Amino acid sequence: MPRTRLRTRTGTAVLAATAVLTGLLAGAASGAAADDPAPVLVDRFEGEIPFANPPADGIFTWGSDADDQPKLELKERADAPEGSKVLEGAYDISGWGGLTHDFAFDKPAHDWTAHKGIRFWWYGQNTAPLPPGSGKRVNFELKDGGANGEASELWTTSFTDDWEGWHLVEIPFADFQYRADYQPVGGIDQVLGLNEMWGYALTLPPGAPGKFAMDGVELYGKADPALKAKVLSDAAVYPVDEGGTAQVKISVATTGSGPVDEPVTVAYTTEGGTAEPGRDYEPVSGTVTFPAGTASGTSKIVAVATTKDRTAESAETIPLRLTVTGAKPPAETPQVVVDAHGLPYLDARLPVKKRVADLLSRMSLAEKAGQMTQAERNALKSQGDIASYALGSLLSGGGSVPTPNAPEAWAKMVDAYQLRAQATRFQIPLIYGVDAVHGHNNVIGSTIMPHNIGIGATRDPAVAQKTGAVTAKEVRATGIPWDFAPCLCVTRDERWGRSYEAFGEDPALVTAMEAVIRGMQGSPSGKDLDRNDKVLTSAKHFVGDGGTEFGSSSAGSYTIDQGITKVTRQELEAVHLAPFAEAVKRGAGTVMPSYSSLDILGDAEGPVKMHANAAMINGVLKDRMGFKGFVISDWQAIDQIPGDYPSDVRTSINAGLDMIMVPTAYPDFHRTLQDEVKASRISEARIDDAVSRILTQKFALGLFEKPYADTSNLSKIGSAEHRAVAREAAAKSQVLLKNDSAVLPLKPSQKVYVAGSNADDLGNQAGGWTISWQGSSGKITTGTTVLEGMKKAAPDAALTYSKDASAPTDGHDVGVVVVGETPYAEGFGDVGNGHDLELTAADKAAVDKVCAAMKCAVLIVSGRPQLIGDRLGDIDALVASWLPGTEGDGVADVLYGKRAFTGQLPVTWPRSEAQLPVNVGDKAYDPQYPYGWGLTTLSRPPSGGEHTLRAIALAAKLLEATGRADSPEARALVSQARLMVQAKIGQHVTAASAKPFAQADHLLLGGDVTGAVASLTVAYRLA
Repeated sequence: MPRTRLRTRTGTAVLAATAVLTGLLAGAASGAAADDPAPVLVDRFEGEIPFANPPADGIFTWGSDADDQPKLELKERADAPEGSKVLEGAYDISGWGGLTHDFAFDKPAHDWTAHKGIRFWWYGQNTAPLPPGSGKRVNFELKDGGANGEASELWTTSFTDDWEGWHLVEIPFADFQYRADYQPVGGIDQVLGLNEMWGYALTLPPGAPGKFAMDGVELYGKADPALKAKVLSDAAVYPVDEGGTAQVKISVATTGSGPVDEPVTVAYTTEGGTAEPGRDYEPVSGTVTFPAGTASGTSKIVAVATTKDRTAESAETIPLRLTVTGAKPPAETPQVVVDAHGLPYLDARLPVKKRVADLLSRMSLAEKAGQMTQAERNALKSQGDIASYALGSLLSGGGSVPTPNAPEAWAKMVDAYQLRAQATRFQIPLIYGVDAVHGHNNVIGSTIMPHNIGIGATRDPAVAQKTGAVTAKEVRATGIPWDFAPCLCVTRDERWGRSYEAFGEDPALVTAMEAVIRGMQGSPSGKDLDRNDKVLTSAKHFVGDGGTEFGSSSAGSYTIDQGITKVTRQELEAVHLAPFAEAVKRGAGTVMPSYSSLDILGDAEGPVKMHANAAMINGVLKDRMGFKGFVISDWQAIDQIPGDYPSDVRTSINAGLDMIMVPTAYPDFHRTLQDEVKASRISEARIDDAVSRILTQKFALGLFEKPYADTSNLSKIGSAEHRAVAREAAAKSQVLLKNDSAVLPLKPSQKVYVAGSNADDLGNQAGGWTISWQGSSGKITTGTTVLEGMKKAAPDAALTYSKDASAPTDGHDVGVVVVGETPYAEGFGDVGNGHDLELTAADKAAVDKVCAAMKCAVLIVSGRPQLIGDRLGDIDALVASWLPGTEGDGVADVLYGKRAFTGQLPVTWPRSEAQLPVNVGDKAYDPQYPYGWGLTTLSRPPSGGEHTLRAIALAAKLLEATGRADSPEARALVSQARLMVQAKIGQHVTAASAKPFAQADHLLLGGDVTGAVASLTVAYRLA
C-alpha cells in the first residue's frame, strides 16, 4: 500500500504529487508503523548514478536487439516527486528489453535485511480509467548473492501501469519469486539473500511503443522474519514409471546459508491432479520439521508410491501440496507424474507413421496448438507454462544463453525444460532449436567454423560436410536436436547484411555445398537422426531472401534485408528455388521462410510476404517438391503480414506454416490459433497435417525414447579434433587474389611486420552470430587469431606487431596487413544502415604505410568484398580472408605455405559500389575480380597455350562420355585450364575476359565440364 514518506524538496512538485496521490488513492493507508526503520534512498536520479555499463556502478539498458533497448535520460521536471530530476525513457520492444542499475562491483553488496520492501514513483501513461491489472505489465527484478550484479540470482515480480500521472508503487520483498526461466549463474541457493543485494532491473512491455518515468527508488518498512528461510524441492516434476516410487526431496535454505533461527514445519499431502488416489497411487500426508539450528541445505524425503493397474493410459499427475510454517514456501507445488504407458505411440517397434497417427488421434485441439507453438526460452513467464500450454518447442535466439555460458550449462538448461514437458498428458518432448550457423556459435569454447561465404570459397563439398558433422555433434551434445541451418540463400547483392550467410552468388555453388546437410543430418531418409551426433536441419530462408532489391526494405532502418525480391518466373526457378529442391532431395527436416516479400514480375499480384505465400509454401515446396518435413516461421515474422493478429495467424497457417516462432507472445498465439480453428477459418485437417509433420520429426529424432541430453560428446566440444576440421576449412577458404613477385607464402626466415585492425581480434575474424547475435570484437571465446597463428606457424621468425602501424617499419622483409570489417548480423549490416564497403580510415592508413615501406600482403577479413581497387597498385599480395572463425591457425597455414592457397571467389568482387548488384551471368560484367577467381601456391600453371587447352578439352569430353563429369579428375582438368587463363590475365581483368571466366565455374559446378573448358578458352583468347 502507498505510504506518506519524507521529502527532500518542498514546493509545487510535492504538492502536485501529493494531490495526484490523494485523488487516485483515497482511503489508502498513509502512515508508517512507529517501529519501522527510516526509508533508505536507493536512487534519486539526480545524476549521482551515471549511465554506465558493468562493471561500473551505473544504469544501463539491454534488449533482444539494438532496437529493443530503451532510450533513457535524466530530465528536469517541475512535478518530480524526488529532487528536481526523474528518469525518463522511451521504448519500442519487439522481443525483450529493459534497464538495470548495477551497484558498484568493487564495493560490498548492499544489505536490505532491515526492510519490508522496495518502492518507487512511477508516472502512469494511461489516459483513461482502467480496472486494476489491465494496464501494461512491467516486470521488476532484484539481484541477490553472487560476486556482482551480473553474476547474481534474479528474483522477479511485476506491476501493471493502470494509472495516469505519478503513483507510488510498493513491492514487499515477499512478492518476489525466484526466476525459473533464466539465471545468470544458473542459480545459487534460491533464497532471496537480502543481505547481498547487487541492484534491480525493469523489463518493459513489448509489442507497442511506450514511455515511462520513475523517481525516488527507496527501501521501506520493517523486514519480514520469514524471508530469512525458504523451503525448496529439488525439482518441480518427478516422473516415475507406473508402480514406482517417487522420492521428493524437501530442503530448507537460509539467507547467508546460516542455520535456521526458528523451527520450520512442512505439512504435505497428495491432493488434486489427474491421478486417482488408491487406484493410481497410495495417498500420503504428514509433516516434516526442521528444528531451530538446522543447517541450511538440510533435506528430507517424502516418498510417493504409485500402483500398477496394467492398463494402458496417458500420464497422470499427483501434486504434493506443501504448507510451510516459519519459512517461505516453494514457488511451485512439486508434481509426481506417472509416466504414460502401454499406448501404441510409445512403442518404438512400430513404424513412425503409425505412432504419429495414434498420438494425433488422442490429442485435443489445445494440445495440437501447443505443438505448433515455439517460444523463446527467455520469454517464458514460468517454466510451468511448458506444460500449461503443451508447448512443442523452445529456442535460444542469438545470445539467449545460460550463465555460465558453458556446454554443461546448456545441457542442464535444456534438460530442465524437457523435464517440464513430462508433466503433460502425452509427455510429448520439446524440440529445442538454436541458430548454430557456423559451429555451435552461441557457446563459449565451441568450434567456430568459417561463415558460409568462406565454405563456398573452399569449393570443397567434403569440407562442407565435415563442418556440418562437427557442428551437429557439438550441438546435440548440449541436448539440442535442431539447428536453424543451413542458409541456402543465393546472395545477389553484397550490400545485404546477411550476404556472408550464403555460400555464394551462384545457385550451382550453393547446391554443391549442400553436402553440409549430410554432415548434419546423415542419410536423406532420416534414419540417422536419432544418433547422438546428428541434428535436424532447417533449410532457410525460403525463398529469395538473397535477391531483395536495395532500398526496398521497410524493416526499421534496414535498406535491403527483409525487402522485396523482384524476379521473373525463370530467374526464381533457376536462382532461388534450385537450392531448396536439392535440400528436399537431401532430406532437410525443416524449412524456414524468409522475412522478405516475393514479387514475380508479370503475374500482376505484386509483392507477397513469404510467410503468407501459399503458392510457394504449399504449392511449390510441399506439393511440387514433395517436402515432407515441417515449416517453421522466422522470429516473430508472421507479425509482418498485413492485417490484425488473428489474420496473421490464419494466413500463415493456411499458407503452409506448421510451427510458429512466436517467440514472446506464446499465450496469445496459442489462444488465437484455437479460436481460428473453432471459427472454421483454419481447418482441422490443416492442423492435423501440421502436427503430424512435427511429430514425425520428433519420433525420427528419437526424442520420445531419449528426451534428455546425451552428454557423452560434451568433451568433444571445442576439441583439437574438431578444431582441426575448422582449421582445414579456414585454410581452404582463403582466396589469393594477387601475388606479385611470389610474396606469399612467407618464409620463416623473413622478418615480418604485422598490422591492421583484424590481425589480432578473434571476434572480428569470427563475425556476427558468434556468442551473441550481432557478434562483437575482442577475445569473446576460445580460439586463435591470425597473429597468434602466425607466431605458432613460425615460432622462430622475427615478427613485429603494430595494430595501427605506428611502430617503426625499418628493417623488415615483408608486411602483412590484416584489415576488414567488424561484426554485424542481418539488416544491421546492410550497406546504408551505418555500413559501407570501404575499409576504415585506420585500416587504409595501415595499408598505405606498410605497403609504402616494404613488400606487403593485405588480408581482408570480411563477410563480403571490400573496395580496394585504388590501392591495388601498391599491394603486392591480396587475400580475401572472409570470416575464418576461431581457427586463425588455418590462415597462418597458407600464409607460411603449410597448405597451398586453393580457394576461389564465391561472389564477384566489384570495382565500385555503383556496380552492385553484379553477378556471374550478367550481361554487363566488369568486376575487379570475377566469380571463381583464385590463384594458387600449389603448382605453377601449365604451359603450351591453346594447344594445352585443346588437350584439356579433349580429356574433358572423354570424361563426360564415360559419365565422370562430376569426378575429381574433371574438376582438376578445369582447374588447370583456369590457372592458365588467370596467368595470362594477370591483374588486367577486363569485361571481355571476366565474363567467360566466371561463366566457366558456373558450368563446372553444374556438371558441364566441356562447356567450362570451352568458356575458359574464350577467356584465354580475350585476355
